Amino acid sequence: MHASNAIAAALIAAFLPAAAHASAELASSKACLACHGVDKKLVGPAFKDVAAKYRGSKDGQAQMVQSILQGSSGKWGPIPMPANRVSEAEAGTLAKWVLSL
Repeated sequence: MHASNAIAAALIAAFLPAAAHASAELASSKACLACHGVDKKLVGPAFKDVAAKYRGSKDGQAQMVQSILQGSSGKWGPIPMPANRVSEAEAGTLAKWVLSL
């Protein structure tokens, strides 16, 4: 591996945990964790279950972003998910984080 590639890889690796942590903080600050657990169902499904459902889908991340922004109903049972007060960029960050779980 070329020295500059090794340095770039090290920098990326150094920032990945911070990005994951930042997304967990975003989920917490936007009250996502009031209804969703990472590993267990609360009011809504566990984030790991959401990731398993959408990870293989070509447009899974886009579907998740729309559900975060607009809310959804009937995908996980009778309790609807309300629209969230997040920007489209924040919804994308949250969806990407959930899919990484």
